[in-house]
Amino acid sequence: MDWRMKSRRFYVRLLVPTLFLLTLITVVPVIYVIATSLTGWDLTRPESLGFVGLRNYINLFTTDSRFWNSIFVQIRLSLYTVPFEMTIGLMVALYLKQSFRNSWLIELARSTFLIPMVIPPIVAAVIWKILFTPTVSILNYLVTSLGLGKLDWLGNPNLALVAIAIAQVWEFFPFCFLLFYAALMSLPSEPYEAAEVDGASFWQIFRFITLPMLAPTMNIVFLFRLVDSLKAFPLIYGMTEGGPGFVTEPPNFYAFVEAFSYSHVGYSSAMIVILFALSMLITFLVMRNIQWTRGEV
Repeated sequence: MDWRMKSRRFYVRLLVPTLFLLTLITVVPVIYVIATSLTGWDLTRPESLGFVGLRNYINLFTTDSRFWNSIFVQIRLSLYTVPFEMTIGLMVALYLKQSFRNSWLIELARSTFLIPMVIPPIVAAVIWKILFTPTVSILNYLVTSLGLGKLDWLGNPNLALVAIAIAQVWEFFPFCFLLFYAALMSLPSEPYEAAEVDGASFWQIFRFITLPMLAPTMNIVFLFRLVDSLKAFPLIYGMTEGGPGFVTEPPNFYAFVEAFSYSHVGYSSAMIVILFALSMLITFLVMRNIQWTRGEV
């Protein structure tokens, strides 16, 4: 017993520095932002650093139409990106699994598809801003060759968010592909062999064998991409800066503008707290769904 107690204390001493560091870089900033959101802190008025309670939150939900617009922008952006990222990632993973047998070809294809994900987001934003600029865009050249005329992707209120979504899908579908490919390679071969013996088609195998066994991975991928879709700041900052008007301004970019353009730090912190709470809610709902599908609830 004495040896066990000494071992436990030794392990605790090893964990304490790590737990302290994690607390310092995660919990403390969250507490600081929550505390700041309860103040009227304005960098242009030093005397404004005082407790105002829930006033910032009440103003956000009752009087700030720009905030509600940013919420709807975020919902549209998530709807435009997450389903396509997952669909393209799954299709690419299935194609590589079915088409390539040589290991070096698989490695080459996998490395090629991972290029968008390893590019810094601000670099990806610059690349796509060039591609969507009418005067130099190869995309507009292809569109005009079809007789449709030039499209001002980033200056058109109806196309700007679509352009952001295209760039985000291109950048992050490799994440979905990587997880789906790893999951496909780990699936047991016996159900597939039995289905082939029974004469099942590719669609039947995909629908009744592959999809059910991929369900846990799909839930995890959906969770990661849905939460990450709330963090499209670099692409928006590099491509449109929230414009034209406010049509590509999600809550995180609106919070950035309020804090660094208008110096409303307390008001901006309230938006960040709401985003944090929304991320936690999404995580909770998806995890509950995963537990429900596994029969753990």
